[in-house]
Amino acid sequence: MRIFEDTRATGLDYSGSGVSIETALADIKAKHVALATNAFKPLLKRMHNYIAPVYDYCLVTEPLNAQQLDSLGWKNRQGLSDISNQFHYYRLTADNRILWGGYDAMYFFGGKMSVDLESRPESWAKLSQHFFETFPQLEGVKFSHVWGGAIDTCSRYSVFWGQAMRNRVAYAIGYTGLGVASSRFGAEVMLDLLDGRKTQATQTKFVQSKPLPFPPEPFRFIGIQTTRWALSREDRTGKRNLWLRTLDRLGLGFDS
Repeated sequence: MRIFEDTRATGLDYSGSGVSIETALADIKAKHVALATNAFKPLLKRMHNYIAPVYDYCLVTEPLNAQQLDSLGWKNRQGLSDISNQFHYYRLTADNRILWGGYDAMYFFGGKMSVDLESRPESWAKLSQHFFETFPQLEGVKFSHVWGGAIDTCSRYSVFWGQAMRNRVAYAIGYTGLGVASSRFGAEVMLDLLDGRKTQATQTKFVQSKPLPFPPEPFRFIGIQTTRWALSREDRTGKRNLWLRTLDRLGLGFDS
């Protein structure tokens, strides 16, 4: 296998019985192409309306001492998350820090992506507030690291698959931040699709169906912001409003 690092792919085209991957310096030939482009603009135009980039933010505490660790009752060091719509995820690191992230997934108008958007103090402040509400016994603990980054989302909030260019290209995208474990499964299914192999997984409705595409702007931005507001409201009140019930009936969201 040859790996071409730092080589930006800009397009795909047919090349004999294979595919040509266009780059700034040269075209790369391949029999098959597996696309795993996450939040970045898909090379297949048909996919542009299926994916929206959102920014997720994280905090990491300074190392906890033995007394602080004991106060948590976190005996088996499990990876955890809460069950809110806008959920938090948290882990203990090898050096006894707590990684705390999630909740404030941000979509910017037009699907904007920028290094500047990886820094959002208001999201870190909100995460800090939620952290100490969850762990009041750790009041005074400092955060040593903060960061943010883009993840991909789709209207069903989970990975979906497909093929293009006479089945020479396959893709697996839309994980919505849930790809740490499931991306291995997603990749195996994508490779089975490229090989034309029928498996128990490739024959499921989950693999064979796709989410609904997002509408164009400004309706995409309005729809995403309305959904975020409604999910936050349900987390506070426990009441699922008409907007969310309508999305449920359309098969959109985590319950799709």
